[in-house]
Amino acid sequence: MNAGEVADPLGAAPRLAALQAAIATRARDCDRDPAAVTLVAVSKTYSADEVWPTIAIGGQTIFGENRVQEAKAKWPGLRARAAELGKTLELHLIGPLQSNKAGEAVELFDAIETVDRDKIAQALAAAMAKAGKRPRLFVEVNTGAEPQKAGIGPRDADAFLARCRDVHGLAIEGLMCVPPAGEPASPHFALLKVIAERNGIKQLSMGMSGDWPLAVPLGATEVRVGSAIFGART
Repeated sequence: MNAGEVADPLGAAPRLAALQAAIATRARDCDRDPAAVTLVAVSKTYSADEVWPTIAIGGQTIFGENRVQEAKAKWPGLRARAAELGKTLELHLIGPLQSNKAGEAVELFDAIETVDRDKIAQALAAAMAKAGKRPRLFVEVNTGAEPQKAGIGPRDADAFLARCRDVHGLAIEGLMCVPPAGEPASPHFALLKVIAERNGIKQLSMGMSGDWPLAVPLGATEVRVGSAIFGART
């Protein structure tokens, strides 16, 4: 490898380029502006060296992580390396948040997509006031009402969104969902869109490696894709 070249052990950079092109094509096919659909590259479980080629070669700047501690270990260094190239990275928390990690999450993440209960909303409000930093906030909706899964139930979403605003003083920018495995995803994406429209919310984080082409025509403004870029997780 010549000096200045970047090793890409997972072959992630070419897969990223192919995915970016596919998302743009899908958006145009739905009469949407490709720029209206943001790709969040889900880098959970992949090392900094495995992620780096998507930044240095692929130009990706927006990433998603599931765990505060993993992100805390990985991303300060990646951000410093990216800054040397004149790039600013954006990091989204897309996994469940514990209230005792709210302070660290506010300091580390630019967007938190898993606000799903009053205890978390209250903890985030306090952490943001203390840090003087306001990451973008999304409410996670458990569209399938699965008892084992995080997220506010669809029937409770309107009231919770109102409490976030009126009780906790939070500005909720978007909604996020993860449809149940083994079910058609489109009805869940459509439900999320209905809840968003009813509450005047513009941002919809929906669609992953296996179903993002279904999310784009239903209004996704973010798709969260990991394995299609970095390969199967071990």
